[in-house]
Amino acid sequence: MGSADSKLNFRKAVIQLTTKTQPVEATDDAFWDQFWADTATSVQDVFALVPAAEIRAVREESPSNLATLCYKAVEKLVQGAESGCHSEKEKQVVLNCSRLLTRVLPYIFEDPDWRGFFWSTVPGAGRGGGEEEDENARPLAESLLLAIADLLFCPDFTVQSHRRSTVDSAEDVHSLDSCEYIWEAGVGFAHSPQPNYIHDMNRMELLKLLLTCFSEAMYLPPAPEGGSTNPWVQFFCSTENRHALPLFTSLLNTVCAYDPVGYGIPYNHLLFSDYREPLVEEAAQVLIVTLDHDSATNTSPTVDGTTTGTAMDDADPPGPENLFVNYLSRIHREEDFQFILKGIARLLSNPLLQTYLPNSTKKIQFHQELLVLFWKLCDFNKKFLFFVLKSSDVLDILVPILYFLNDARADQSRVGLMHIGVFILLLLSGERNFGVRLNKPYSVRVPMDIPVFTGTHADLLIVVFHKIITSGHQRLQPLFDCLLTIVVNVSPYLKSLSMVTANKLLHLLEAFSTTWFLFSAAQNHHLVFFLLEVFNNIIQYQFDGNSNLVYAIIRKRSVFHQLANLPTDLPAIHKALQRRRRTPEPLSRTGSQEGASMEGSRPAAPAEPGTLKTSLVATPGIDKLTEKSQVSEDGTLRSLEPEPQQSLAEGSPAKGESSQAWREQRRLSSPSASGQWSPTPDWVLSWKSKLPLQTIMRLLQVLVPQVEKICIDKGLTDESEILRFLQHGTLVGLLPVPHPILIRKYQANSGTAMWFRTYMWGVIYLRNVDPPIWYDTDVKLFEIQRV
Repeated sequence: MGSADSKLNFRKAVIQLTTKTQPVEATDDAFWDQFWADTATSVQDVFALVPAAEIRAVREESPSNLATLCYKAVEKLVQGAESGCHSEKEKQVVLNCSRLLTRVLPYIFEDPDWRGFFWSTVPGAGRGGGEEEDENARPLAESLLLAIADLLFCPDFTVQSHRRSTVDSAEDVHSLDSCEYIWEAGVGFAHSPQPNYIHDMNRMELLKLLLTCFSEAMYLPPAPEGGSTNPWVQFFCSTENRHALPLFTSLLNTVCAYDPVGYGIPYNHLLFSDYREPLVEEAAQVLIVTLDHDSATNTSPTVDGTTTGTAMDDADPPGPENLFVNYLSRIHREEDFQFILKGIARLLSNPLLQTYLPNSTKKIQFHQELLVLFWKLCDFNKKFLFFVLKSSDVLDILVPILYFLNDARADQSRVGLMHIGVFILLLLSGERNFGVRLNKPYSVRVPMDIPVFTGTHADLLIVVFHKIITSGHQRLQPLFDCLLTIVVNVSPYLKSLSMVTANKLLHLLEAFSTTWFLFSAAQNHHLVFFLLEVFNNIIQYQFDGNSNLVYAIIRKRSVFHQLANLPTDLPAIHKALQRRRRTPEPLSRTGSQEGASMEGSRPAAPAEPGTLKTSLVATPGIDKLTEKSQVSEDGTLRSLEPEPQQSLAEGSPAKGESSQAWREQRRLSSPSASGQWSPTPDWVLSWKSKLPLQTIMRLLQVLVPQVEKICIDKGLTDESEILRFLQHGTLVGLLPVPHPILIRKYQANSGTAMWFRTYMWGVIYLRNVDPPIWYDTDVKLFEIQRV
């Protein structure tokens, strides 16, 4: 029968389903088989032939028909898994049922009355109607998930058969050790199977169905506190799934081993369509969803073996219930870490290579999923995090992240990408090694729309951050605290900043310390505190190599004097705010003349009109995201209790303070009649007195007269002479006693767990457009907006 006929028959069956007034009996195989028996329909066909309106109509008007359809389709998958899918016909039935369920499931999830349907057992169905067997019948969801897991390791369908002879080809599905059938070499598996296009496509369709099962999460509104566990993921990643380990390994290895450049031949992808990429994307998406686990609420052992609870016995307390999280957290061999890190770095760098030789390599689109995966690896496996920071390979992750941040800064549809990039850098910056690694010279020259400079990776980081702050989308303002916290965390280790970078830092201080900016929001002064802390760290710990920064501070000394003499009286406050109405720009561009941008770079463009984006939940403030630690003499960190007196004494921002000190702040800045916040003299005084200006004022007091003397003596306006003098200068014994280094380390909390869940599902929603699995269904986790 031709494919046109089979489509016609399939379409007739769909229409009958909606028009039959009587429920169709489950035993009427002649009717049900029309949906999967002989149709050669692609997944795209199924989406076209089963319109959304008809699925909803069956759901409302013939609910028992929809229930039977789902139940029969699952039954067929279970039978396929039991038999091992030997005939072509069986394979076709499995694929058809899989496509049909992928189409229908979102419409079951969107209706609260149907949501429990898959978790109910179907009484007497297909079991010969015996009453006694229903006692231990599995819920439909569990049968479906176990069948998918079995089918993903089905010889000659999704994996190579190991059997030589064709005589007894029925490898017993139940005795089969799926660990021998892992899809790709890598972590815990050395053998790389022959690539097989058909197997890859079949895996991909089953993974699409699996992802659709997991997507029930999209139809529940964001839960403010505490992680809501996804019952589908919970069951699939439990010991009930005998394929959990080989499947986790297959997904991870498939992603990390993928090389989009093909066999190293440029333009190769134009000759051969790359069938691996859709599988890799699907694998990355399934992997990050199974790893959606709120580590903040979990008091199981942290991965380096210390426990966060009080474990009385010596035995390792059990890890997370979720086996995928458990396996991820237990990877420990250096060669496994190397394989994972190299793979992720290779894939993240792919879009950058793209800009050198346009179209020479295939440009991957799943960098957001990769960033979530990298985040999960660092968050759940501290040994991996330390491995990343130990080698300078961390820079192979840093450079692509900075590239994405810079490229996406003007595009409001990519605000989520901006956040995850910054969160990863915040996590890395909490470790001393990251700051040390940044001193490596930057010579790669990825074409980026930033000023040309000669310097280190630290220069690259600061120049990109400056660009984000001064010319990014206004929705990025909540990230300013995070960006500057990263710079503070690495600042004690930065051996020499370029002149371009030094000027950028002073430009930020100038912009953030204007009176109207300081007085226009309750939190804005924190940005000045962060920048002063950066300068203090560099002067106290890295004075010798940083003559460029010292010179820039001397040139811009008026900014520091203005801060020290900040007016606190009411008329001055009002006058400053009046000035604001005339200058709505959050940062003046003046004083920051951009030099020539790098060759081959394109300016960051806003989103194309009509681009879809998904909303995100608010991110927690920097005080919730981080926890202060003090670096002791030997380089170890000790956590600081956020006591109000202590954080006030250090002149650090009011962010880490206890709620009592915070309420005090709020009281000092009385709300005006409209209920809007407004600055008061008491409020300004409360933080002005804590500005950590002593070190810089002392530096200026000592060096300015000396620099002026050189200029007068030699009639100089020449920078190089002054820089040479500053390079050989020393302030030993002249500066205040060095303050202890403070690091604000990222700490997991339920707010970030919720943010990641929303962001991740938003990415998956937008990336699955062919077929559009969730499009136009009533998702609740986020809103879909057009830019």
